[in-house]
Amino acid sequence: MPETYRDLIVWQRAMDLVEVIYRVSSGWHSDERFGLTSQVRRAAVSISSNIAEGNGRQTAGEGLQFLSIAMGSLYEVETQVSLARRLKMIDDRSESGILARTAEIGRLLGGLIKSRKVRKADRSS
Repeated sequence: MPETYRDLIVWQRAMDLVEVIYRVSSGWHSDERFGLTSQVRRAAVSISSNIAEGNGRQTAGEGLQFLSIAMGSLYEVETQVSLARRLKMIDDRSESGILARTAEIGRLLGGLIKSRKVRKADRSS
């Protein structure tokens, strides 16, 4: 069992994703600063933030709620990146690279949610 949220591979990968999103979006037109740029950055930050907050909650139910929010934010990032591609703000290669990262994070986060649900059920028994 990891000692802190910082030990969680999913949190580490989510932090890597934030860096990528910030780098990619830094080249977007300044008109998007309060639009898609801000939205995708907030959603990316929300993933790792909610993983950390969920890990720090006192009850399993609360923790699962924050992990669920992290998953929702992950889907937001995927949607916003796909929109950026449609608007020709990023190329196919950038979109594919980011979506490969989000797919990995989704698998890791799904596994963490599943294990926390099992642990919660075991405690309830």
